[in-house]
Amino acid sequence: YQYIEYRNDSRVNEIILNRPDKRNALNADYVTELKAAFAQAQNDDKCRVVILKANGKAFSAGADLAYLEQLQKNTFDENLEDSNHLKELFEQIYYHPKPVIAQIEGHAIAGGCGLATVCDFSFSVPEALFGYTEVKIGFIPAIVMVFLLRKIGEGKSKELLLTGKLIEANIAKEFGLINGIYPADIIEETVMQFAEELAKSTSGQSLALTKQMIADVQHLPFKDGLDFAARKNAEARATNDCKKGIGAFLEKKQLIW
Repeated sequence: YQYIEYRNDSRVNEIILNRPDKRNALNADYVTELKAAFAQAQNDDKCRVVILKANGKAFSAGADLAYLEQLQKNTFDENLEDSNHLKELFEQIYYHPKPVIAQIEGHAIAGGCGLATVCDFSFSVPEALFGYTEVKIGFIPAIVMVFLLRKIGEGKSKELLLTGKLIEANIAKEFGLINGIYPADIIEETVMQFAEELAKSTSGQSLALTKQMIADVQHLPFKDGLDFAARKNAEARATNDCKKGIGAFLEKKQLIW
């Protein structure tokens, strides 16, 4: 990888944004590498949880300026292809069968904030700022909008997306954009402990099925959603993890996944 680092020395794999001189700004090649890294984590049977974090002072400042300049010269079809490229990354993270945790130790802005938005959990240092600043440069936060509306609702999404303002970590937590705030000297240890506990205390099959259901059930009418849930419930009973977990529970044995 040119733009990222990948660590897989435990059941918790780490994908690290590693373009600190450009504030981890995104371009097409960066997105390609991130897609490859998340696919690598998905195909790694030992991997149970993924942490997304960054080297440098910023988590990610959004799109690279040179990249934005190039987009102005593109045809519509070229821009649509590029938009789909980013959409596929966000969708890949959102539907990833393994929990994805964002460890945010610097500002997460525009597309960088979008990366944090699509993760299952996000933890930040107090100093980090968050925001979707696209409207301030005549652009729109189109792709992330789909995920943000689901995550924090229409009212809070409008406040962020239509103003383009930056908010501090404590406000981001109040909005439901992030899950927790920890000082810089303990955030790495705290996030790793959270990830390792998640890896050993929960079933990988159950996590994957639950994530899929959360993503898919929301667009269904209420009764169809219940039917969908009932089918998934029946399917889950036949999984190896369910048989193993129920057996351990009935036998009063401690189970470490």
